[in-house]
Amino acid sequence: MKTIKRISIIALFLLFGPGVYAQETGTTPTLAVNKKSYSTAIGLRAGGTSGLTIKQFLGQRSALEGILGVWGHGFSATLLYENHVNAFGVPGFSWYFGAGGHAAFHSGHYVYYHRDFRYEYYEPGAFGLGVDGIVGLEYKIPPIPMAISLDVKPFIEVISTGRAWMSLDPGLGIKVTF
Repeated sequence: MKTIKRISIIALFLLFGPGVYAQETGTTPTLAVNKKSYSTAIGLRAGGTSGLTIKQFLGQRSALEGILGVWGHGFSATLLYENHVNAFGVPGFSWYFGAGGHAAFHSGHYVYYHRDFRYEYYEPGAFGLGVDGIVGLEYKIPPIPMAISLDVKPFIEVISTGRAWMSLDPGLGIKVTF
């Protein structure tokens, strides 16, 4: 948790700190999300679903993002279709939103707290399928090939044991762009 807090503070400083301004050389800055800004990004996402993330733009505003997530009791594979639109009229900032799905594999026992004071266990080998949404803000840092994102990826998952699980799944992403 300390790592997530540190990364968040660094990201906020980079985004809003003194002396950090996005400048574009040449003609009038373009406010549209621009595929020429970057076409592919690979990085890490920290949060509920933490792991490797890969984003590929399909056009000016649409992208596919895959997340290979890991946590203490399993792993997941998520695929999201995202739309990007300019945020705040500032080049490099974009809102993104979209939807997709995931498959999760539970590799061990884990416990969660139930509202009527009972603990429930997921069994090893359980399999889950889910529907995901995503809403976030991304900043492509102009002078360097990096992008920072902050998002919420709510999902609903149905597990092979007959239970359902839902989460808001907030996350912070740091990606190398090219």
